[in-house]
Amino acid sequence: MAASKIPGWVTAELFEDLLKANVEGFSKVKSFKADSGSAAGENYATIMLRVNIEVELQDGKSKPVSYMVKLPHQLEMFQEMMKRTNIFDIERTMYNQVVPEIEAIYEEVGVDITFGARSYDLKNAKTDYVALEDLGVKGFKNANRLEGFDQAHTERVLQKLAQWHAASAVRVTTKGSYTDILLDGLYKEENRPMMTEMMKGIGSNFVKSCPTYEGYEVFIDKVKALQPVLIDKMFDFAKVDPMEFNVLNHGDSWSNNIMFQYDAFGKIKEVYLVDYQLPKYGTVAQDLLYFLISSTKLEDKLSKFDYYIKVYHENLVEHLKILKYSKPIPSLRDIHLALFKYGFFGYTVATGVMAAVLLDPTDTASFENFVGDTEAGLAFQMQLFNSPRFRKHIQVIMPWLLNRGALDM
Repeated sequence: MAASKIPGWVTAELFEDLLKANVEGFSKVKSFKADSGSAAGENYATIMLRVNIEVELQDGKSKPVSYMVKLPHQLEMFQEMMKRTNIFDIERTMYNQVVPEIEAIYEEVGVDITFGARSYDLKNAKTDYVALEDLGVKGFKNANRLEGFDQAHTERVLQKLAQWHAASAVRVTTKGSYTDILLDGLYKEENRPMMTEMMKGIGSNFVKSCPTYEGYEVFIDKVKALQPVLIDKMFDFAKVDPMEFNVLNHGDSWSNNIMFQYDAFGKIKEVYLVDYQLPKYGTVAQDLLYFLISSTKLEDKLSKFDYYIKVYHENLVEHLKILKYSKPIPSLRDIHLALFKYGFFGYTVATGVMAAVLLDPTDTASFENFVGDTEAGLAFQMQLFNSPRFRKHIQVIMPWLLNRGALDM
């Protein structure tokens, strides 16, 4: 990242209290370097920094320490969104209150489960921020987003989502509803005009790209008919049906927001979820469609879809029982019914986040271009929908969504 992009207030002094509290025998900072924590196209919603600090200990030895720091974009559109939905307030609430609470629910029954990184407070930060432990130090890394997750990775993620969902459902039965900022996510009335504006360009560029997809004739009319009501349908999807099984969805469960730790033989040891900025209380269909459509490998995406739902359901039932959930446990059929009922959400995933997941690394990948209507933004969106990899996926997913009734008005 260009040095000019790193705010001047991100300095060694900002981290001194944190270092004193967390590094045993801390004496002073020997060197400090802040750099980009992710390449273009690996993270859209925020600016990510990796901070590397060389610490001198009281015995004269040196110790390397690193943290990840997320900062907001200074773009006008992003700042407007932040006024209505401060995703940094949300994420810090998640790390400071919700994640520890979910982990404590398991602790109470003697089960040790960790859901993500530790978060820290920085005194005197000049903007919103989220400061986290650098999971790379513990060997955590992302799997290859372009290839998509194989069965072993997918099953472990579904287990983690089921564990999270189960505890969040139990928490509502014991402590009552989550706070409003976690209930609605981005789906607040005051966000509707901005979301309409953001989706307009993306939607019309997808429609423009459809004739380049093999077999597009069968779904193009339905796709065109959806465009004017897209946001209305998204807001309808966001309404919570109290008669259904509801959970606190992670809300942004694509491949780069999931980190894996491996043993010496390359087997998955642990899975952490990161990026808790878009939680949303409601149907489990949200996280399941988001993850399975955006992040699994092409060969498995549809052929193993029903099997993956069964894997998720088995884990969900197991953990609801461990936690002594007091309400009726949803059946496998209940989960499938939710996936059909809310199938339209799968269309928004396939034409949104999935396109970003499957795009080869490019310097033009940015939040600004993903949602913007500038010449560069339009060019980037066309690039998203015309990459050979995306084309392979969308050509099989669109007929599947059509046949499930997901494109129906």
